[in-house]
This record gives sequence, structure tokens and C-alpha cells, in this order.
Amino acid sequence: MRLETQRLIITKFDSTMAGVVHYNSLDEDNRKFVPDEVFETVEEAAETIDYLMECYDTGEGPQVFPVLLKDGTNIGYVQLVPIDAEYEVGFHIASRYTGNGYASEAVKAFLEFIMVDKNIYEVYGICVAENLASRAVLGNCGFVKIFEGVGFYQDEQREIVKYIYKR
Repeated sequence: MRLETQRLIITKFDSTMAGVVHYNSLDEDNRKFVPDEVFETVEEAAETIDYLMECYDTGEGPQVFPVLLKDGTNIGYVQLVPIDAEYEVGFHIASRYTGNGYASEAVKAFLEFIMVDKNIYEVYGICVAENLASRAVLGNCGFVKIFEGVGFYQDEQREIVKYIYKR
């Protein structure tokens, strides 16, 4: 897969990306909101990338794709994760690149492609209630809030917000 927007490229991971994936994962917001997506070592990032590349081949599991600037700089990722009979979108833009609309641009382009490709009509977005940036991205991308309250997130009960997007 290779998607291009005005400013971004969304493509597949390759093994050369482990260093930047490790580095991008270490920012404070990632640690606070999605600690299971923090890679403390380059080796951890490389193992995860290997797994994600296998998911491309099988079509099973999370479908995670790096988000690059047009100059090739890796700034984060977008993902579609199957959970039982539902799908959840996820995304992360490294903190030094936030505030530029990259997450909204990437999520919009990704959903437009992946929902047709996978023949999906609904996708959920779930985040911690205090994650105002993710809430803004989901709103910018046309998601509608369907729940706010205590729910199970990242292996614990937390205040969350759940959104839905329908095509």
C-alpha cells in the first residue's frame, strides 16, 4: 500500500525503520496515553515491525502503516485494529510534528482507503478522555461521539471517549 496526500505518504513498514519507530514512540504523550506502544529499545521496535510486516502478508491482526512526510521523514503511524467483529482506528504523530494537522490528514486518507479495501462500514475511535488532541483529530475526521465515561482501556478502568465513523 502507498497512499499520498498533499503533504504525507502512508506506506508499509520495512526493517530499516526500527530506529525512528523507537525514537518516535518515546514521547511523553505516548507514554501517558498508549504505553503499550512505547518501544524502550530499537530491538523491541524491530521485533514489532517484523510482526506487523507478517500481518501485511496474512491480512490478520493489526494493519499498521507508517506516516511519512513527502521528504521521507517518518513522523508516526495510522492503524486499523480488529477487535472481535469491530474495527478500531489508531494513530500517533511524534510530538515534534504535532499541531500541524498531520494526524487528521493521515486518518482521513487512511480511512477512505482501508474501509473500502476491507469492505468495512463502521470504524471506532477510542481514547482516554483527557487526550484532547486525539479527540480533536477524531472530530476533525468525521467521527461522532457515542460514549463518554469509565471503560476498559490499556488493561485498566479509565475515563474514555468512544467515537464511531460510518461510510
